[in-house]
Amino acid sequence: MIKFENVSKNFKDNKVLKNISFEIATGNLVAFIGESGCGKTTTLKMINRLIKPSAGKIYINGEDIEKKDVIALRRNMGYVIQQTGLFPHMTVKENIEIIPRAEKKNSKEIEKRTYELMDMVGLDSEEFLNRYPTELSGGQQQRIGVARAFATEPEIILMDEPFSALDPITRIGLQEELINLQAQLKKTIVFVTHDMDEAIKIADMICIMKDGEIIQYDTPENILKNPSNEFVSRFVGKNRIWTSPEFIKAEDIMIESPITCYRNTTLLRCMEKMRSSKVDRLMVIDNKSKELLGVVRAKQIQVQADRTQEVGNIMSTEFLSVAPTDSIVNVLTIVDENNVSNIPVIDEKRTLLGLITKSSLVTTLSQQFLDTEEEI
Repeated sequence: MIKFENVSKNFKDNKVLKNISFEIATGNLVAFIGESGCGKTTTLKMINRLIKPSAGKIYINGEDIEKKDVIALRRNMGYVIQQTGLFPHMTVKENIEIIPRAEKKNSKEIEKRTYELMDMVGLDSEEFLNRYPTELSGGQQQRIGVARAFATEPEIILMDEPFSALDPITRIGLQEELINLQAQLKKTIVFVTHDMDEAIKIADMICIMKDGEIIQYDTPENILKNPSNEFVSRFVGKNRIWTSPEFIKAEDIMIESPITCYRNTTLLRCMEKMRSSKVDRLMVIDNKSKELLGVVRAKQIQVQADRTQEVGNIMSTEFLSVAPTDSIVNVLTIVDENNVSNIPVIDEKRTLLGLITKSSLVTTLSQQFLDTEEEI
């Protein structure tokens, strides 16, 4: 959808952007983040040609934007800024409808769309449409700014620190609204922010910039788990992953080589294996497919008189399990609600991938406190 190809920008002797290249996929929300002066807002303003590159090309749907009519280009993009940009002498209704009316769209369709937009941003049309911006709170003004940006049903929405001037409660509410809107409408949104928590919360992809260069362009999960260098690690914060525990997956915390046996293993051999491995249960797997067939506990074997029989005769075939992509939040819920100490991790073919134990959970959870102490 949006492609930057070797784009640079110089303001006199100051190199604001240094030969950057990246692509934004259709329907993705990409957050640009970095320290002041890193070039994130300059990058955003190049998309609607408020700033022209000194070198390089920018494409939208394969078309060079330099060859497009600038007014048509901008009218097909929504634009939301920190100060809302609402015209103070116009009512809320007039502000939302200004571009559709400039394009001479059908009046009834415009009015219908305005009511839909007000509902979309959670404001009552009868109460707010005839008010002026000065009669609204900061959060309400920003909601109108978002509604206006969506008025022409553009493919691309540009948002330049739209929530940064708002109080924390209003800001969180608007972030949630944006997440819900994006889930419904799947617009391509370019979002500039200086708040890493905000970027992680709302974005499909995060672009971290420094001194006019892209340092890492990746998913929030990969940036949290695999920062590309020390700058990203410091910028993100070593303990940041704990503010988004949904990114910690079962596969990240599981024991990758749990102690197993086959269904034809004798109970005597199973007991010997448990003693030597210092475990109180074994995962019973198929010797070819590695499918998890059941679980056997030491207590189950101890009550058996005949320990020459195969474990497949007594193993439990009903057991709790999690998928490798289940979050640590889901795992902890299962542990708490079912009072279990071990949970196998299996894939869609029931192949045993690993095992989560209370010990591995404690080790993982304690890491957040160790990281905090290191930072101190």
